[in-house]
Amino acid sequence: MTSAQDHPQAGAEGKDPETGPITISLDAMGGDLGPAPVLAGAARALDERPDLSLLIHGDRAELEPLAAKHRQLAARASICHSDRAVTMEDKPSQVMRHGKDTSMWATIAALRDGQAQAAVSCGNTGALMAVSMLQLRRMEGVDRPAIACLWPARGKHGFNIMLDVGADVKADAPDLLAYAIMGVTYFRNGFNEPCPRVGLLNVGTEDHKGRAEIRAANDLIARHEATGRYDYVGFVEGSDIPSARVDVVVTDGFTGNVALKTGEGTARLIGEFLREALRSNLIASFGALLARRSIERLRQRIDPRRVNGGVFLGLNGTVVKSHGSADATGIAAAIGLAAKLAQSGYQGRMAERLVIAAKAAQDAASEGVAE
Repeated sequence: MTSAQDHPQAGAEGKDPETGPITISLDAMGGDLGPAPVLAGAARALDERPDLSLLIHGDRAELEPLAAKHRQLAARASICHSDRAVTMEDKPSQVMRHGKDTSMWATIAALRDGQAQAAVSCGNTGALMAVSMLQLRRMEGVDRPAIACLWPARGKHGFNIMLDVGADVKADAPDLLAYAIMGVTYFRNGFNEPCPRVGLLNVGTEDHKGRAEIRAANDLIARHEATGRYDYVGFVEGSDIPSARVDVVVTDGFTGNVALKTGEGTARLIGEFLREALRSNLIASFGALLARRSIERLRQRIDPRRVNGGVFLGLNGTVVKSHGSADATGIAAAIGLAAKLAQSGYQGRMAERLVIAAKAAQDAASEGVAE
Protein backbone atom coordinates (compact mmCIF):
# COMPACT_ATOMS: atom_id res chain seq x y z
CA MET A 1 0.00 0.00 0.00
CA THR A 2 1.27 3.50 -0.78
CA SER A 3 2.17 5.39 2.37
CA ALA A 4 1.68 9.05 3.18
CA GLN A 5 5.43 9.60 2.79
CA ASP A 6 5.15 8.84 -0.92
CA HIS A 7 3.61 12.24 -1.62
CA PRO A 8 4.39 15.91 -1.02
CA GLN A 9 3.71 17.46 2.34
CA ALA A 10 0.90 19.98 2.76
CA GLY A 11 1.40 23.62 1.94
CA ALA A 12 4.23 26.04 2.53
CA GLU A 13 2.85 29.29 1.15
CA GLY A 14 -0.27 30.91 -0.27
CA LYS A 15 -3.47 30.88 1.75
CA ASP A 16 -3.50 29.00 5.04
CA PRO A 17 -3.72 25.22 4.59
CA GLU A 18 -7.10 23.59 5.01
CA THR A 19 -7.42 21.97 8.44
CA GLY A 20 -10.89 20.42 8.23
CA PRO A 21 -12.15 17.32 6.45
CA ILE A 22 -11.25 16.90 2.78
CA THR A 23 -13.74 15.69 0.17
CA ILE A 24 -12.50 14.28 -3.13
CA SER A 25 -14.73 13.89 -6.18
CA LEU A 26 -13.82 10.59 -7.86
CA ASP A 27 -14.68 9.38 -11.36
CA ALA A 28 -15.03 5.60 -10.97
CA MET A 29 -15.66 4.91 -14.67
CA GLY A 30 -13.62 5.20 -17.84
CA GLY A 31 -10.40 3.50 -16.75
CA ASP A 32 -8.87 0.61 -18.65
CA LEU A 33 -9.57 -1.88 -15.84
CA GLY A 34 -13.12 -0.84 -14.97
CA PRO A 35 -14.41 0.46 -11.63
CA ALA A 36 -13.26 -2.42 -9.38
CA PRO A 37 -9.67 -1.16 -8.85
CA VAL A 38 -10.96 2.39 -8.47
CA LEU A 39 -13.14 1.41 -5.52
CA ALA A 40 -10.39 -0.77 -4.05
CA GLY A 41 -8.01 2.18 -4.30
CA ALA A 42 -10.62 4.48 -2.79
CA ALA A 43 -10.90 2.15 0.21
CA ARG A 44 -7.09 2.19 0.65
CA ALA A 45 -7.03 5.97 0.50
CA LEU A 46 -9.68 6.18 3.23
CA ASP A 47 -7.58 3.84 5.37
CA GLU A 48 -4.61 6.18 5.04
CA ARG A 49 -6.49 9.42 5.75
CA PRO A 50 -9.14 9.55 8.49
CA ASP A 51 -10.01 13.13 7.46
CA LEU A 52 -10.98 12.07 3.93
CA SER A 53 -14.40 11.48 2.37
CA LEU A 54 -15.33 10.68 -1.21
CA LEU A 55 -18.02 11.43 -3.78
CA ILE A 56 -17.83 8.48 -6.20
CA HIS A 57 -19.44 9.04 -9.60
CA GLY A 58 -20.62 6.29 -11.93
CA ASP A 59 -23.28 3.71 -12.65
CA ARG A 60 -24.93 2.98 -9.30
CA ALA A 61 -26.00 -0.52 -10.34
CA GLU A 62 -22.38 -1.39 -11.11
CA LEU A 63 -20.74 0.46 -8.26
CA GLU A 64 -22.87 -0.52 -5.27
CA PRO A 65 -22.03 -4.27 -5.35
CA LEU A 66 -18.34 -3.39 -5.66
CA ALA A 67 -18.54 -0.85 -2.85
CA ALA A 68 -20.16 -3.42 -0.56
CA LYS A 69 -16.88 -5.35 -0.57
CA HIS A 70 -15.09 -2.47 1.20
CA ARG A 71 -16.34 -1.56 4.68
CA GLN A 72 -14.48 1.81 4.56
CA LEU A 73 -16.75 3.08 1.79
CA ALA A 74 -19.97 2.63 3.73
CA ALA A 75 -19.46 5.51 6.17
CA ARG A 76 -17.22 7.92 4.26
CA ALA A 77 -18.14 7.60 0.59
CA SER A 78 -21.27 8.50 -1.34
CA ILE A 79 -22.13 6.99 -4.71
CA CYS A 80 -23.50 9.56 -7.17
CA HIS A 81 -25.24 8.03 -10.16
CA SER A 82 -24.28 8.93 -13.74
CA ASP A 83 -25.89 7.34 -16.77
CA ARG A 84 -22.78 7.09 -18.95
CA ALA A 85 -18.99 6.96 -18.88
CA VAL A 86 -16.47 8.70 -21.12
CA THR A 87 -14.50 6.09 -23.07
CA MET A 88 -10.90 6.33 -24.24
CA GLU A 89 -12.17 6.57 -27.82
CA ASP A 90 -14.45 9.56 -27.21
CA LYS A 91 -13.26 12.82 -28.72
CA PRO A 92 -12.97 15.78 -26.31
CA SER A 93 -15.23 17.90 -28.52
CA GLN A 94 -17.96 15.25 -28.35
CA VAL A 95 -17.73 15.04 -24.58
CA MET A 96 -17.92 18.82 -24.24
CA ARG A 97 -21.11 18.91 -26.33
CA HIS A 98 -22.85 15.74 -25.23
CA GLY A 99 -21.19 14.58 -22.01
CA LYS A 100 -23.25 16.20 -19.27
CA ASP A 101 -24.67 12.84 -18.19
CA THR A 102 -21.24 11.20 -17.81
CA SER A 103 -19.39 10.39 -14.59
CA MET A 104 -16.44 12.54 -15.70
CA TRP A 105 -18.62 15.60 -16.15
CA ALA A 106 -20.29 15.05 -12.77
CA THR A 107 -16.91 14.61 -11.08
CA ILE A 108 -15.69 18.03 -12.23
CA ALA A 109 -19.08 19.65 -11.60
CA ALA A 110 -18.90 18.61 -7.92
CA LEU A 111 -15.52 20.37 -7.67
CA ARG A 112 -16.83 23.44 -9.49
CA ASP A 113 -19.86 23.67 -7.19
CA GLY A 114 -17.81 23.42 -4.00
CA GLN A 115 -18.98 19.96 -2.99
CA ALA A 116 -15.36 18.73 -3.13
CA GLN A 117 -11.91 20.29 -2.80
CA ALA A 118 -10.28 18.23 -5.58
CA ALA A 119 -11.19 15.76 -8.32
CA VAL A 120 -9.59 12.53 -9.56
CA SER A 121 -10.24 10.60 -12.78
CA CYS A 122 -8.41 7.83 -14.66
CA GLY A 123 -10.43 8.47 -17.82
CA ASN A 124 -9.63 9.96 -21.24
CA THR A 125 -6.96 12.66 -20.70
CA GLY A 126 -8.04 14.93 -23.54
CA ALA A 127 -11.69 14.78 -22.51
CA LEU A 128 -10.83 15.39 -18.86
CA MET A 129 -8.79 18.47 -19.70
CA ALA A 130 -11.53 19.78 -22.00
CA VAL A 131 -14.27 19.24 -19.41
CA SER A 132 -12.11 20.74 -16.66
CA MET A 133 -11.30 23.84 -18.72
CA LEU A 134 -14.97 24.28 -19.63
CA GLN A 135 -16.27 24.02 -16.08
CA LEU A 136 -13.40 25.40 -13.99
CA ARG A 137 -11.93 27.93 -16.44
CA ARG A 138 -8.28 28.86 -16.73
CA MET A 139 -6.49 31.02 -14.21
CA GLU A 140 -5.78 34.57 -15.28
CA GLY A 141 -2.46 34.68 -17.11
CA VAL A 142 -2.69 31.08 -18.37
CA ASP A 143 -3.27 30.42 -22.08
CA ARG A 144 -2.43 26.71 -21.94
CA PRO A 145 -2.89 24.69 -18.73
CA ALA A 146 -0.28 22.01 -18.09
CA ILE A 147 -0.10 18.53 -16.59
CA ALA A 148 2.64 18.16 -13.99
CA CYS A 149 4.02 14.82 -12.84
CA LEU A 150 6.31 13.75 -10.01
CA TRP A 151 9.51 12.06 -11.16
CA PRO A 152 11.72 9.96 -8.84
CA ALA A 153 15.06 11.76 -8.57
CA ARG A 154 18.39 11.84 -6.76
CA GLY A 155 17.83 15.21 -5.08
CA LYS A 156 17.22 15.69 -1.38
CA HIS A 157 13.43 15.56 -1.81
CA GLY A 158 13.45 12.29 -3.76
CA PHE A 159 11.29 13.72 -6.55
CA ASN A 160 11.44 16.31 -9.30
CA ILE A 161 8.46 17.81 -11.10
CA MET A 162 8.11 17.93 -14.89
CA LEU A 163 5.51 19.84 -16.87
CA ASP A 164 3.85 19.82 -19.35
CA VAL A 165 3.52 16.05 -19.85
CA GLY A 166 0.60 16.00 -22.24
CA ALA A 167 -1.99 18.75 -21.87
CA ASP A 168 -0.93 20.53 -25.08
CA VAL A 169 1.57 19.36 -27.68
CA LYS A 170 2.98 22.85 -28.23
CA ALA A 171 3.95 25.82 -26.10
CA ASP A 172 5.48 29.22 -26.87
CA ALA A 173 7.76 31.26 -24.63
CA PRO A 174 5.06 32.86 -22.41
CA ASP A 175 3.46 29.42 -21.93
CA LEU A 176 6.78 27.96 -20.80
CA LEU A 177 7.23 30.85 -18.36
CA ALA A 178 3.77 30.12 -16.94
CA TYR A 179 4.71 26.44 -16.64
CA ALA A 180 7.82 27.41 -14.69
CA ILE A 181 5.83 29.51 -12.23
CA MET A 182 3.11 26.86 -11.81
CA GLY A 183 5.66 24.10 -11.36
CA VAL A 184 7.64 26.10 -8.83
CA THR A 185 4.54 26.88 -6.77
CA TYR A 186 3.55 23.21 -6.81
CA PHE A 187 7.05 22.11 -5.78
CA ARG A 188 7.46 24.81 -3.12
CA ASN A 189 4.20 23.84 -1.44
CA GLY A 190 4.71 20.13 -1.97
CA PHE A 191 8.22 19.92 -0.52
CA ASN A 192 8.62 23.09 1.57
CA GLU A 193 11.45 24.23 -0.70
CA PRO A 194 11.73 28.05 -0.54
CA CYS A 195 13.58 28.53 -3.84
CA PRO A 196 13.19 25.59 -6.25
CA ARG A 197 15.62 25.19 -9.16
CA VAL A 198 14.09 25.38 -12.63
CA GLY A 199 15.51 23.92 -15.83
CA LEU A 200 14.23 24.21 -19.40
CA LEU A 201 14.42 20.91 -21.30
CA ASN A 202 16.40 21.17 -24.52
CA VAL A 203 18.60 19.12 -26.86
CA GLY A 204 21.72 20.60 -25.25
CA THR A 205 22.79 23.05 -22.57
CA GLU A 206 24.47 25.56 -24.88
CA ASP A 207 22.63 28.87 -25.35
CA HIS A 208 22.45 28.52 -29.15
CA LYS A 209 20.77 25.07 -29.03
CA GLY A 210 17.05 24.46 -29.61
CA ARG A 211 14.10 25.96 -31.46
CA ALA A 212 13.47 29.70 -31.51
CA GLU A 213 10.65 29.52 -28.95
CA ILE A 214 12.88 27.53 -26.58
CA ARG A 215 15.64 30.14 -26.77
CA ALA A 216 13.07 32.92 -26.25
CA ALA A 217 11.67 31.06 -23.23
CA ASN A 218 15.19 30.71 -21.86
CA ASP A 219 15.55 34.50 -21.76
CA LEU A 220 12.04 35.04 -20.40
CA ILE A 221 12.33 32.51 -17.56
CA ALA A 222 15.76 33.89 -16.62
CA ARG A 223 14.36 37.44 -16.35
CA HIS A 224 11.57 36.43 -13.97
CA GLU A 225 13.48 34.63 -11.24
CA ALA A 226 12.52 37.28 -8.68
CA THR A 227 8.83 37.21 -9.63
CA GLY A 228 8.63 33.44 -9.48
CA ARG A 229 11.00 33.02 -6.52
CA TYR A 230 13.06 30.32 -8.21
CA ASP A 231 16.68 29.67 -9.18
CA TYR A 232 16.95 29.23 -12.94
CA VAL A 233 19.73 26.80 -13.90
CA GLY A 234 19.20 27.23 -17.67
CA PHE A 235 18.87 24.48 -20.25
CA VAL A 236 18.80 20.88 -19.07
CA GLU A 237 18.88 17.62 -21.04
CA GLY A 238 16.89 14.42 -20.74
CA SER A 239 19.51 12.89 -18.46
CA ASP A 240 18.92 15.72 -15.97
CA ILE A 241 15.24 14.91 -15.43
CA PRO A 242 15.94 12.50 -12.53
CA SER A 243 19.11 14.29 -11.40
CA ALA A 244 19.96 16.38 -8.33
CA ARG A 245 20.67 19.40 -10.54
CA VAL A 246 17.08 20.62 -10.86
CA ASP A 247 13.71 20.51 -9.06
CA VAL A 248 11.30 21.62 -11.81
CA VAL A 249 11.75 20.60 -15.46
CA VAL A 250 9.82 22.73 -17.97
CA THR A 251 8.94 21.52 -21.47
CA ASP A 252 6.11 21.34 -24.01
CA GLY A 253 3.48 18.61 -23.75
CA PHE A 254 4.70 16.57 -26.72
CA THR A 255 8.25 16.24 -25.43
CA GLY A 256 7.15 15.79 -21.83
CA ASN A 257 4.70 13.03 -22.65
CA VAL A 258 7.29 11.09 -24.67
CA ALA A 259 9.79 11.44 -21.81
CA LEU A 260 7.21 10.34 -19.23
CA LYS A 261 6.12 7.23 -21.12
CA THR A 262 9.74 6.34 -21.86
CA GLY A 263 10.65 6.64 -18.19
CA GLU A 264 7.72 4.53 -17.06
CA GLY A 265 8.46 1.85 -19.61
CA THR A 266 12.13 1.77 -18.64
CA ALA A 267 11.27 1.43 -14.94
CA ARG A 268 9.02 -1.55 -15.69
CA LEU A 269 11.68 -3.12 -17.92
CA ILE A 270 14.33 -2.81 -15.20
CA GLY A 271 11.94 -4.41 -12.73
CA GLU A 272 11.29 -7.32 -15.09
CA PHE A 273 15.01 -7.82 -15.80
CA LEU A 274 15.74 -7.78 -12.07
CA ARG A 275 13.10 -10.42 -11.34
CA GLU A 276 14.39 -12.61 -14.16
CA ALA A 277 17.97 -12.32 -12.93
CA LEU A 278 17.06 -13.16 -9.34
CA ARG A 279 15.12 -16.24 -10.43
CA SER A 280 17.67 -17.50 -12.94
CA ASN A 281 19.23 -20.16 -10.67
CA LEU A 282 19.32 -21.43 -7.10
CA ILE A 283 22.26 -19.25 -6.03
CA ALA A 284 20.60 -16.11 -7.41
CA SER A 285 17.36 -16.99 -5.61
CA PHE A 286 19.25 -17.49 -2.34
CA GLY A 287 20.99 -14.14 -2.82
CA ALA A 288 17.62 -12.51 -3.48
CA LEU A 289 16.31 -13.96 -0.21
CA LEU A 290 19.22 -12.46 1.72
CA ALA A 291 18.79 -9.07 0.01
CA ARG A 292 15.01 -9.02 0.01
CA ARG A 293 14.69 -5.82 2.07
CA SER A 294 17.06 -3.90 -0.18
CA ILE A 295 15.32 -5.28 -3.26
CA GLU A 296 11.95 -4.22 -1.88
CA ARG A 297 13.24 -0.68 -1.30
CA LEU A 298 14.50 -0.57 -4.89
CA ARG A 299 11.18 -1.90 -6.18
CA GLN A 300 9.27 0.79 -4.34
CA ARG A 301 11.67 3.51 -5.51
CA ILE A 302 11.18 2.74 -9.21
CA ASP A 303 7.50 1.67 -9.05
CA PRO A 304 5.52 4.11 -11.28
CA ARG A 305 2.38 3.43 -9.22
CA ARG A 306 3.85 5.31 -6.26
CA VAL A 307 3.78 8.58 -8.19
CA ASN A 308 0.59 7.93 -10.16
CA GLY A 309 -1.27 11.13 -10.83
CA GLY A 310 -0.65 14.04 -13.16
CA VAL A 311 -1.88 17.36 -11.75
CA PHE A 312 -3.68 19.82 -14.02
CA LEU A 313 -2.12 23.21 -13.29
CA GLY A 314 -3.50 26.54 -14.45
CA LEU A 315 -7.17 25.82 -13.72
CA ASN A 316 -9.41 27.23 -10.99
CA GLY A 317 -9.53 23.91 -9.17
CA THR A 318 -7.35 20.90 -8.36
CA VAL A 319 -7.73 18.01 -10.81
CA VAL A 320 -5.55 14.90 -10.71
CA LYS A 321 -5.37 12.61 -13.74
CA SER A 322 -4.61 9.00 -12.83
CA HIS A 323 -3.21 6.52 -15.35
CA GLY A 324 -5.99 4.73 -17.19
CA SER A 325 -4.41 1.37 -16.32
CA ALA A 326 -3.84 2.17 -12.64
CA ASP A 327 -4.50 -0.57 -10.10
CA ALA A 328 -5.70 -0.07 -6.53
CA THR A 329 -2.26 1.07 -5.38
CA GLY A 330 -2.07 3.69 -8.12
CA ILE A 331 -5.61 4.93 -7.50
CA ALA A 332 -4.90 5.31 -3.78
CA ALA A 333 -1.75 7.28 -4.65
CA ALA A 334 -3.69 9.65 -6.94
CA ILE A 335 -6.40 10.25 -4.33
CA GLY A 336 -3.76 10.85 -1.65
CA LEU A 337 -2.00 13.38 -3.87
CA ALA A 338 -5.28 15.18 -4.60
CA ALA A 339 -6.08 15.37 -0.88
CA LYS A 340 -2.67 16.82 0.01
CA LEU A 341 -2.87 19.42 -2.74
CA ALA A 342 -6.40 20.38 -1.73
CA GLN A 343 -5.20 20.83 1.83
CA SER A 344 -2.11 22.87 0.93
CA GLY A 345 -3.77 26.06 -0.30
CA TYR A 346 -1.18 26.37 -3.10
CA GLN A 347 -3.45 27.85 -5.76
CA GLY A 348 -3.85 31.32 -4.27
CA ARG A 349 -0.16 32.22 -4.50
CA MET A 350 0.12 30.57 -7.92
CA ALA A 351 -2.65 32.81 -9.25
CA GLU A 352 -0.92 35.94 -7.92
CA ARG A 353 2.42 35.10 -9.53
CA LEU A 354 0.85 34.11 -12.85
CA VAL A 355 -0.83 37.51 -13.18
CA ILE A 356 2.43 39.34 -12.44
CA ALA A 357 4.42 37.20 -14.87
CA ALA A 358 1.82 37.50 -17.64
CA LYS A 359 1.86 41.28 -17.40
CA ALA A 360 5.65 41.33 -17.44
CA ALA A 361 5.75 39.06 -20.50
CA GLN A 362 3.23 41.29 -22.30
CA ASP A 363 5.30 44.38 -21.47
CA ALA A 364 8.44 42.68 -22.78
CA ALA A 365 6.66 41.71 -25.99
CA SER A 366 5.40 45.28 -26.45
CA GLU A 367 8.90 46.66 -25.98
CA GLY A 368 10.20 44.21 -28.59
CA VAL A 369 7.59 45.34 -31.12
CA ALA A 370 8.35 49.01 -30.38
CA GLU A 371 12.04 48.46 -31.02
